[in-house]
Amino acid sequence: MNEPIRASRPIVITIAVVLVYLSGLTSTGLGILILLSRYQVAIDQVLLVSLLGAGIILFGLLTVAVASSLSRGSGLSRLLVTIYLGVQITLHLTTIITTDVWDWYAAVQLALEIFVVAVVWLPPASRYFRPMREAHTPDMVIQR
Repeated sequence: MNEPIRASRPIVITIAVVLVYLSGLTSTGLGILILLSRYQVAIDQVLLVSLLGAGIILFGLLTVAVASSLSRGSGLSRLLVTIYLGVQITLHLTTIITTDVWDWYAAVQLALEIFVVAVVWLPPASRYFRPMREAHTPDMVIQR
């Protein structure tokens, strides 16, 4: 009946949500490849490579989990995506710095993650997100 009118989602948010899903899924795949590459490194680097791979897998899956609430304008999901992508950016930078060959795949991931963080925090897309304090308020108040 009297449903509140909700602003339509900006196209840059839709692009950012797609990129968050892609980033999470590709990070998971990259983490698996890094984890499997521990069999090809020196014995003293096996633990570092295993931890990097597991960390990238974990934060990739967490990013996928938060992506749908990001599309609904949740301020908390925007903060969580920023934290998760911040950790992934750090992990990808560590991977690029510690490997001896140029890793173009991790560099592309890094650029996309920086783009997504910028999109969700810079105007006009940042106006789409609800503040976190409004996340638990009811949509409709019944008055007598």
